[in-house]
Order: sequence, then structure tokens, then C-alpha cells
Amino acid sequence: MTEVLVTGGTGYIGSHTAVSLMEAGYRPVIVDNLSNSEASVVKCIARITGKQPPFYKLDLRNANALNKVFEKHRIDSVIHFAGLKAVGESVDAPLLYYENNIMGALSLCRVMAANRVKKIIFSSSASVYGEANIIPVTEDCPPAPTNPYARTKLMIEQILQDSHRADPAWRIILLRYFNPVGAHFSGLIGESPRGIPNNLMPFLSQVAVGRRPHINVFGNDYPTPDGTGVRDYIHIMDLAEGHIAALKKIEKAAAPKGQKPLIVNLGTGKGYSVLEMIRAFEKSSGQKIPYRIARRRPGDVATLYADTQLARKALGWKAKRNLADMCTDAWRWQSSHPEGYAGSSARPVKKNPG
Repeated sequence: MTEVLVTGGTGYIGSHTAVSLMEAGYRPVIVDNLSNSEASVVKCIARITGKQPPFYKLDLRNANALNKVFEKHRIDSVIHFAGLKAVGESVDAPLLYYENNIMGALSLCRVMAANRVKKIIFSSSASVYGEANIIPVTEDCPPAPTNPYARTKLMIEQILQDSHRADPAWRIILLRYFNPVGAHFSGLIGESPRGIPNNLMPFLSQVAVGRRPHINVFGNDYPTPDGTGVRDYIHIMDLAEGHIAALKKIEKAAAPKGQKPLIVNLGTGKGYSVLEMIRAFEKSSGQKIPYRIARRRPGDVATLYADTQLARKALGWKAKRNLADMCTDAWRWQSSHPEGYAGSSARPVKKNPG
């Protein structure tokens, strides 16, 4: 069975991708420092798939520990998710983001090269586009990141591109994805951020379940139809399946000499505003979502959604699930795990009046 190293594999995207890998016949080998996730996720993956993947708690910057994983397993390729990811926090603590994300990626690449593993799919982000001039955003849109988090993503892309330029044996796909939401349909795994959520959907879920009194809508003066930010939201399982498609792509053959690593957007190609998301979640959950208008957050942009033609052409992939699926699956997860992975069992949902 082909073994795939999944960095950040107990995190939100990594855990769902690990499930898809196992269902596709791969064996994920998970490494994670658990800075924003729980080790119990591994058992949840086992409940879904019937098999528990190997897991190692380590920081990618610890090259010796990472190398031991490569020595113990026959790693064929790597899917790199690990990294800090909160836009606002990155603005407040940029050095933390550069240290963690960049140094972690460099350590990973060195250990991969030392073990002659040169196939990698990188979890990049649509945030590298910044305030894109062309909507929907195509892959050739010039990058213009507006915050340190996005800049770390672009820097890692460039590190990988330079590695390929120096050694064409590297097989690399850079996946720029938009806003992953939802949860596995089983309700056994989902998004469980520590502290105050930085993303919209988990905040909506926590308000709906009664953990928080209301949601702040950051800005209602954007040049959009209702004044709130517009984003491309993609179901987490569609995103996970996109990684399987990318993995199959790099398994086939190395890119022709002189050809740059493939950059692919993963999104739905449709944008929804914050207020549209609130209404959709209210409909799926049956809960009222109180909200307040707040100031814009530093680094946020008005509108961002994907052109998905290349994903269909190069990977044979497209998103299949709709907004109702995203909200329904997110609510199934949150309502059965009101405290996220920190809670041991479900409890009754406290309804918001309205």
C-alpha cells in the first residue's frame, strides 16, 4: 500500500484528506505538533475508515524526528498542510508565522531530499492573490498577498518552484484553495478551532449551538451587493478529493523539463457574501444567528472566488457539493460535538431566540 506523509494531518483539512486517502487505497502517515488540533482525531479517522493511520507528534522543524518517520516508513509522496493559518494573528505576530511556516517547509524539503522523496502537494491558499484584479481568479493572476500568512504561502510556493528548477526530479503541485467549510457526512470529524474561530463557518456553528452570543460581520461597506465580503466556499470533502486527484496526477509522470510546477485553484467558482452565508446556515440548522457589524479586519479583501477550469482540465476534478450540503454537514458535526473534539459527548443544543 502506497504510504503518503500528511503533515498537519490531525488538522481540519488534513484529517478529512486522510480519510479520503484511506478510502482511495493509500496509507496516510500523519505528523502534527498538535498546536491547533487534537490527537483524538486519529481515532475518529479510524472509526470512519476501519483502520487507524500511524501518527507521530512532532514539529517539522525537528529534522531528526521527521527523518526517523521517513526511515520507519516507505514514504512515496507528501501532502503538506502543516502551518499557522490565522490572517489576523499573522498581522499581529508576523515573525511567528515566518518562523513556523517557512522554517517548517524548509526542514520538510531537506528531509524529503535526503530520503529521495520528491513528490509533494502543497496546501497553498487563494489568499496569495490578494485583491485580485480579475474575478473569477485564474491561476495566472499575479500574486499580491496582503498579510504575512498569505506571504508565507507564496514564499513556500517559490521555495518549491526553485527546488524544481534546480532539480526537475521534483514533482510538485501547488493547490491554491479557497474557503473550506463543512464536515465529513458522518459527523465524526469536522472543524474544531481552539479559542475564538478565525473563519466564518465555525463561528456560525458555535453561535448556532449556543457557545457564542453572536457573530461579528467584519465590514459592511465593501463594494459588493450587500456590502459584506464575498468568498468562494468549498466543501471540505470536495477539497479532500481534490488532493487525491492531484496525487494521482503527480504519480503518473514527472513534468517535462523546463515546465513549471502545476498551480491549481480549488474552489466552486461561485462567491457568497457573509450575510448570504448567515441566512443559509440559519436555514440548514433551524437556528437564529444574531450578528453585529464590526470594523473591517486588516488584510481582508472584498471579493475572491475561483476560476475552476484548470482543475477540471488538469486534474479531472470539480466540486460536487452545494452550499446547503456545506451548512448541513457543518451543523451535523457541531450539533453532535458542541465543544468540538474537547467535548467527550453530545449535549442538547441551546437554541438562539428568534
